[in-house]
Amino acid sequence: MQSSVFHALSTNFLGNSPNWYKKTIIAFLVINPILLYTIGPFATGWVLIGEFIFTLAMALKCYPLQPGGLLAIEAVLLGMADAYAVLHEVEVNLEVILLLVFMVAGIHFMRDLLLYTFTKILLGVRSKVLLSFMFSIVAAVLSAFLDALTVTAVLISVAVGFYSVYHRVASGKQFELDHDHNDDGGVHTYHREDLDQFRAFLRSLIMHGAVGTALGGVCTLVGEPQNLLIAQVAGWEFMEFVHRMAPVSFPAVSAGLLTCILLEVFGVFGYGAKLPENVRSVLSEFNAEQEKKRKPTDWAALIVQAVVAVILVLSLAFHVAAVGLIGLMIIVLLTAFNGVVEEHQIGHAFEEALPFTALLVVFFAVVAVIHEQHLFLPVIDTVLAMDVDLQPVMFFMANGLLSVISDNVFVATVYIGEVASALDAGTITREQFNHLAIAINTGTNLPSVATPNGQAAFLFLLTSALAPLIRLSYVKMVLMALPYTVVLTATGVVAILVAY
Repeated sequence: MQSSVFHALSTNFLGNSPNWYKKTIIAFLVINPILLYTIGPFATGWVLIGEFIFTLAMALKCYPLQPGGLLAIEAVLLGMADAYAVLHEVEVNLEVILLLVFMVAGIHFMRDLLLYTFTKILLGVRSKVLLSFMFSIVAAVLSAFLDALTVTAVLISVAVGFYSVYHRVASGKQFELDHDHNDDGGVHTYHREDLDQFRAFLRSLIMHGAVGTALGGVCTLVGEPQNLLIAQVAGWEFMEFVHRMAPVSFPAVSAGLLTCILLEVFGVFGYGAKLPENVRSVLSEFNAEQEKKRKPTDWAALIVQAVVAVILVLSLAFHVAAVGLIGLMIIVLLTAFNGVVEEHQIGHAFEEALPFTALLVVFFAVVAVIHEQHLFLPVIDTVLAMDVDLQPVMFFMANGLLSVISDNVFVATVYIGEVASALDAGTITREQFNHLAIAINTGTNLPSVATPNGQAAFLFLLTSALAPLIRLSYVKMVLMALPYTVVLTATGVVAILVAY
């Protein structure tokens, strides 16, 4: 009886994850208290970061919420960070949490318009190079004035829509029939090669778009959360922020867009896959059938979605409220005017974002450990002790390296606070402060594309429902982001050396 219960507990632990993965997580949980009392909290904190990154890297083996959550709970129990420190990190990032809860759900109710619009683009633009460039530059422009997570949610919704249409046909079903696009069991043999190529095609488009959000995000005060934080400390208005970042941000954006084109032309690092003709035919047929059977109520719904999309863009561009509250407004408008009034219909829209929201709070617990154990302080002290002329480029590189490991908002918060303190103490001049603030902003935005850890939009993509469909793993994301990482980091370093 006891052995059968023990076997059942071991089977239930982390569900269908591989046994080696389960044993690894158990080993982490056992070794952490030992490390804490032997090598101390500072070193153990860095080990915890490595363990958490491992859970993200293995996201396709097990959703990181459970193993990462166990590590975070243990860290709090061991006193590496207390519950109030975690709550403080959540409070600081409340706007991001509200954004995930409401804005992503709002985008869900706009999916018909998005699928309609992007189907026209996909079928109308046959050049993969041009299509990739469009995805990248549109994502960059939108992220400069909206929010990277919102733009990423749009890209995910569109890609899932395309994938589900073809997967349904590849499984021998009609467009209007219900279908589980997570199950490849029904895919006909002669469709499998096209399906694999279609996955590669979508992977490349999504990665171009995701990097595009980082390109646009570095340029403006509202592009990323840390931009606004840095601008508030520095006392910069919107146009002053754009002007001060321009010597670094504009070359980086240009280099990033050029990289997008070259990756597609040469077809390296997982890029270059074209849309299979069979898939194009299916999407064209789907588009024609949708056009044919669209009723007045369907057209009315599209019109409402288009009007609400304009309201969304204007609301975000003029910052009439917190992004999450704007998302709630979008939900109310779209459901009220399109007849979605039953609780279960509305509840379905929240399924995508809430698991990631929970994961993000777990991530904030790890950030609390970083903060409480001062894990980044040696790096900050080392850079501030360097020659004044070297400080901007070293701040850029240090911020970039730490943003790859941790959350770029947290890294920016720590660094800009230390630099502001140095300015108040008279250690640095106002001109030095301006140069360092620019280095901090660009450093937390550009090199952080290297891993999903650095940018919330990348982490959202990795843990979304789309990632397993198109076989986008942590390692695959890192590999596909590598050329962008090298180019953007090198461009940032050169631009800072030349400008400052």
